Amino acid sequence: MFGKTVLVTGAAQRVGRAIVRELHACGANIVVHYRNSASAAEAAIVEMNAARPGSAAGFQAELQDIEALSILVEKTVDCFGGLDALVNNASSFFPTPVGVIGQDDWENLVGGNLKAPLFLTQAAAPHLKARRGAVVNITDIHAERPLKGFSLYSATKAALVGLTRALALDLAPEIRVNAVSPGPVLWPNDDFFDEAERKRIVAGTLLKRAGCPEDIARAVRFLLNDAPYITGQVINVDGGRSIHME
Repeated sequence: MFGKTVLVTGAAQRVGRAIVRELHACGANIVVHYRNSASAAEAAIVEMNAARPGSAAGFQAELQDIEALSILVEKTVDCFGGLDALVNNASSFFPTPVGVIGQDDWENLVGGNLKAPLFLTQAAAPHLKARRGAVVNITDIHAERPLKGFSLYSATKAALVGLTRALALDLAPEIRVNAVSPGPVLWPNDDFFDEAERKRIVAGTLLKRAGCPEDIARAVRFLLNDAPYITGQVINVDGGRSIHME
């Protein structure tokens, strides 16, 4: 990926941080998108530029603001002269028990998990096409098997899987579009799952262990850098949990 430019959303922390570290180590120029995590984003950018001067930049944007998405893409292109890849990593996650789902829940989850990837990819498409680039969406194994109590979240991730395949069709042959679907890799910051539930989930994997953010990052790197004949596909990175979920 030497010399290629990659825009990663939600890249300041957690899985996004692992993705930019992996891609930067392969020689890519990185644009770190963030919303509220300015200090974490700055730390990531400083670290990458210390290793390779001028190889990383960061921009703040509210991804549910469609106009801001075009500006984010243009800032990226202005900074590095083009765009080779987009990773739609940023995501909203919280429970939505049926009976108490509200309009704000809808707008947050649909906006963050479906609307933003669609419109950001649309804004980036002309630049990606010019370089025969690629898109990777971060979905979830619960797109295929919904998570109880998280009906709206699960539905938005299922829609993102559908969008991945539809965009692969619409943007071919110049742009490849794929997805990485994590399983139990990194627990949410909020205490949605107690210790007993976490152990039960991990026990449901074939490998009997949780994954790590680097597992997702390596799959993203593979799809962007080592898979020129793969498009419209979803790779589950879940320790085998998705093949026999309860």
